[in-house]
Amino acid sequence: MEQSVRANSWQGSLPKIGIRPIIDGRRGGIRESLEEPTMKMAQACAQLLSGRLRHPNGMPVECVIAETTIGGAAEAARTAEHFRREGVGVTISVTPSWCYPLETIDTDPHMPKAIWGFNGTERPGAVYLAAALAAHNQKGLPAFGIYGKDVQDMGDGSIPSDVQEKLLQFAKAGLAVAAMRGKSYLSLGGVSMGIASCIVDEAFFQNYLGMRNEYVDMTEFVRRMERGIYDRDEYARALAWVKEHCRTGEDVNPPSLRRTAEQKEKDWESVVKMALIGRDLMIGNPKLAEMGYEEEALGHNAIAAGFQGQRAWTDHFPTGDFMEAILSSSFDWNGTREPLIMATENDNLNAVTMLLGHLLTNSAQIFADVRTYWSPEAVKRATGQELSGAASGGVIHLINSGPAALDGTGEQTIGGKPAMKPFWEITDEEVSRCLAATQWRPAIDFFRGGGYSTDFTTRGGMPVTMARVNLIKGIGPVLQLAEGSTVELPVDIHRVLDERSDPTWPTTWFVPRLTGSGAFKDVYSVMNHWGSNHCAVSYGHIGSELITLASMLRIPVGMHNVAEDRLLRPSVWPAFGANDPTGADYRACQAFGPLYR
Repeated sequence: MEQSVRANSWQGSLPKIGIRPIIDGRRGGIRESLEEPTMKMAQACAQLLSGRLRHPNGMPVECVIAETTIGGAAEAARTAEHFRREGVGVTISVTPSWCYPLETIDTDPHMPKAIWGFNGTERPGAVYLAAALAAHNQKGLPAFGIYGKDVQDMGDGSIPSDVQEKLLQFAKAGLAVAAMRGKSYLSLGGVSMGIASCIVDEAFFQNYLGMRNEYVDMTEFVRRMERGIYDRDEYARALAWVKEHCRTGEDVNPPSLRRTAEQKEKDWESVVKMALIGRDLMIGNPKLAEMGYEEEALGHNAIAAGFQGQRAWTDHFPTGDFMEAILSSSFDWNGTREPLIMATENDNLNAVTMLLGHLLTNSAQIFADVRTYWSPEAVKRATGQELSGAASGGVIHLINSGPAALDGTGEQTIGGKPAMKPFWEITDEEVSRCLAATQWRPAIDFFRGGGYSTDFTTRGGMPVTMARVNLIKGIGPVLQLAEGSTVELPVDIHRVLDERSDPTWPTTWFVPRLTGSGAFKDVYSVMNHWGSNHCAVSYGHIGSELITLASMLRIPVGMHNVAEDRLLRPSVWPAFGANDPTGADYRACQAFGPLYR
């Protein structure tokens, strides 16, 4: 299967990382003796980041090193201009020595910034680090401090493992911030079934994410479908691929409500067209310009989108589940490719959460309802059997009508274990397994316009992170997350519990990692503290990366189970209460306000 790697699906260049080598500007032997070790430090940092990081579209992350070391304000300004020309979206300053902080720091208020101060004693970079961070804090320009645990010798070109981890964690989050800036959230329709998170809060997108909002009525799908405003050749190829690879599952509707074979065939044609149109609305399609539709060819530069669907659409037209699921997956009829973030029910807050997870992991996301907490006692009563193993303390049933990416089957592997991978690592065999593990079930009765929902059960043993951004009156956005793992239940237990919700929808059984206190006292407490009906699920334990990213955007984290030694926030955060990290996070975010206010 081919891989569809694009230089960039959106307008604007891919953000780069700017490396700022800071030096003691005093001439007469001091600066001259530091030029080589300072530049080597910058080069080592750039090599680490470029060698380990990729953008979600598969392109390697580029680092730009300042043209000279920075010993004062003139060189700092020259570097800032150089970085602007190069499209730098995040900066890391490095130094092995004492320098003059106010003259050398990065003062761009919107640029995520970190300082790596070399832990050495000859000309201590740690002293500069402390002084420079203090200057940032005094000026209200939060910056991340990176400082290794062990003392190194001047000229040591290695990067200790703890420093590497912090540099990578900071860089991933900073690139995510830069990737969102200037992009759009595309609202396809309005509010679905009275769900408040369908309401697009423009101030949130503008002030916290640096994004704009675009709106398209769902009738645009009708117009494009009826007038053939889509790539006809691709449609034929997509429909043929669907007929070959997408298994239609059992229809559980009563006979009186089942659609005819002809209607079901038409439904497939409609949902494939919807997928093409939804993608074109998000990122455009030059083929449309060749057809005479220059305006439509541009798209809306949408890095995320949501489709209202229920009920204005689904009472009459086929459900958008196929569109949402296939666009959110890492593959389709064109081969493997970067997933597009499209949320069901136009839940833009869940779309944002999916986007954050995608930008940090480069992989697809699972959109799900946080549907049910099943206690061991309730399972025993309903099934006559007992939960065991990782599920012995109860499970959370994550299930929704079909927008979960097919990657969520868990049929991709890393080291022989279930995983969700960046598209460039996914093999043809893994794509085939994901498709084989998925049935497309005719939509149930309250989707009156027909269509198909994905039906699969996620394989157990995947480390995952469940997350959600909520808007709270008087606070603003708040992130919550729970690291844990997927589990597989015995077939007899799964069948009984699954059928009580809906057997035609994809299921992920989730068990959070417990701490024994607060929101993570037990599995029930996690469910009871969850702030919405929806969540996004990312592969891997990425809670620390999400928390770092949230702090850059000034979004407090109200609930998490990440160990304290994995947290990386701006150096000023402890000033708001070092013994109360959660409270300090809220106070710091309130004091500094959203990144783009």
